[in-house]
Order: sequence, then structure tokens, then C-alpha cells
Amino acid sequence: MGWQLQQRRVVPQLTSLPFLGVAGLLHNGVGFNPAIRRCSSLALEIERRFLVAGDQWRRHSRWQQRLRQGYLVSAADGLTLRVRISQPLAEGHQPLAGSQPIPAAHLTIKAAPPEGSAGPALTRLEFEYPIPLADAETLLKLSSAWLIKRRYGLDLPGGDWVLDVFEGDNSPLVVAEVELVSADQPLQLPSWCVKELTGQHGLSNAALAHHPLARWSTEQRQALLMPSNPGDPDTSEP
Repeated sequence: MGWQLQQRRVVPQLTSLPFLGVAGLLHNGVGFNPAIRRCSSLALEIERRFLVAGDQWRRHSRWQQRLRQGYLVSAADGLTLRVRISQPLAEGHQPLAGSQPIPAAHLTIKAAPPEGSAGPALTRLEFEYPIPLADAETLLKLSSAWLIKRRYGLDLPGGDWVLDVFEGDNSPLVVAEVELVSADQPLQLPSWCVKELTGQHGLSNAALAHHPLARWSTEQRQALLMPSNPGDPDTSEP
């Protein structure tokens, strides 16, 4: 299965939105931009996140990539402005040989969910735009915080599954994410998803970039990594 399978998120066209430049996001502070709410039907991200234990997930891996991402804005109300560079990888975590694709670069805005969102999944507004690679490298240098991780696409039922293996100061954290159609969608969990992390702000990517696991106390890290299997044992995958 080709590296193209990584393209999993809905990316609205720039022409379909009111102009949402960085200057607009920062106008009157980093508050919520009402233009985003007006376009909420275009780009809802609905996901659940789980702590992963063991390596049984590897048999479900279909593609992989290395992600470098930085945060230009991370507001208390959940608004983030992220720059990301994605490098597709072959087995062994090396760049693909031969007709190697150029790394992809994107600028992503995430914001608080629309009013009335409910259910066990985390719902947010997400707007993502491709940008030139050189611009992304410059924005990474300007970011207030950043992180590196390896992402794997998984062939699991029930939604669009990916798994992130964090590197550097956030190692050995491994997190699985699944994007859903609705916030209350039933989900069959594999047994290696040992703890639900959905909605835990301190474990969001933005939070881990600013305050990585290496800065956590031993007690905090042990509490995080302690399993508490969220799945129903009658429906979980062996």
C-alpha cells in the first residue's frame, strides 16, 4: 500500500473560507476567530486517543512517516496554529528510495468545537493547508515549541486509525488515534489500547511540545504509563 494512504484528513480549499491569516488569528489576542465558526461544517475533527502498550499493533501497519511539527500559537481556549513537515518512510524508518516523494508541509488551525458537540470523542474544528516546504522550515524555527514522532497508518475497522511513536523528550510514549464519523460512534478497541487519553489536555500534541514527558515527575510518568484497559474484554481484539 503506497505512501499516499497517509492523506486522511479533509482539507478545505482556501477559496472556500474567509481569509484566515496569522494576523487575523492574533487580532485582539489569540481568541476564537468567528470566521472559523461560520465554516465549521467544512472541517470537523472527531477523534478518540488511546495509550498503547506492546507492539502487537505493528501487524496492522500499512504506511509510516516521520513528522516534525511546531506550534506558533497555543492558546488556553484550545486554539492552536501548527506547522508540520511529513516525510514518508520505508521499512526501517528510512526515506523511500527511488522516486522518493518530496516531504509534505502543512499549516493547521485547530479550535474549540461548535456549540452542542457531545459524546465520548473529542470534537474540534480543523483547517489544514499545504504550504511550501521552505516556508515550513522557517516557521518551525519560529515555533515556540516542537516535537518529533513517527506515525503509522493502521488497517483497523471502525474509523481512520493512526499510531504515533513519540521521539526525543516524549519517548517512550505511544498513542493511537482514530477519527470517527460522529462523536458517539461505537468503537471496537484492540487490546493494546490500554488507557483512553481523549480530552486529556496535558497529553495533547501541543501540550507535549511545550511540556514533554522528560519534564514530568517520575510519579506522573508512572501514572500515565499504568494500563487501565478502556475496552470491553468481550469485544477487544486479542
